[in-house]
Amino acid sequence: MALELESLRKAIGALERSLRVAEEQADGGDVDLVETLCAGVVQNFEVAYEQSWKMMKRWLETNVSPVEVDGVARRQLFRLCHENRLIDDVDAWMAFHKSRNETSHTYDAETAKDVFKVAGDFLPEASDVLARIAERND
Repeated sequence: MALELESLRKAIGALERSLRVAEEQADGGDVDLVETLCAGVVQNFEVAYEQSWKMMKRWLETNVSPVEVDGVARRQLFRLCHENRLIDDVDAWMAFHKSRNETSHTYDAETAKDVFKVAGDFLPEASDVLARIAERND
């Protein structure tokens, strides 16, 4: 059964657009605008991260085994994704997970700056996951 990938495509597209606009405006001098755009990138990162790991989990449930995936810790989920060639680097995905958790537990200017940087690293990884799932989406 093929998975519906449109929500993941939209989330990644929104992150890509927000990163592009924020980077275009970074040297514009309007601190409030840049801060607002950074907050938008962080929010789009959160959504894209959530959509990504949930889609990977659905793919594993559908194509590997729902029993093997049910209730596993995030690191184990990412290991299964690596074993099934959905991702290349478990540690990178754990770092994305850590950044996502930081945005939900503590949100301040420094956290936003850190997550903004992580979002730029996350975008190609999320795009790669989407491409790998789409390629194997029966």
